[in-house]
Amino acid sequence: MTLRNYKDYEVWQRAMDLAEDVYGLILMLPVEEKFSLADQMRRAAISVPSNIAEGQGRQSDKEFVHFLYIARGSIAELETQLLLCIRLKYLSDQLVRDVLYLCRKISMMLNALIGKIMQS
Repeated sequence: MTLRNYKDYEVWQRAMDLAEDVYGLILMLPVEEKFSLADQMRRAAISVPSNIAEGQGRQSDKEFVHFLYIARGSIAELETQLLLCIRLKYLSDQLVRDVLYLCRKISMMLNALIGKIMQS
């Protein structure tokens, strides 16, 4: 199933968009959060495309799926952090809405890719 370069996967491309979007949101966080919540969000956002790339680079379907599960976990972590930003009133629901939608979309794409690989 591992047929292409990781950059060819739409899920990796969307995950890169997500990381870029999260970096933009982080700039809007209060100064006191620049090194705690912001750092956690940055790490989670970077983890998604990074794990897709690393898993695909392993050239084993079993390892690829393992790293896709890690990417999916990072999405859940990031969603939680974004929701916390809303609850703490650091970011508005309106600002975060599109990023949360992208998180859900990427999560569904990861699920679909995992299913496709496991069926092959």
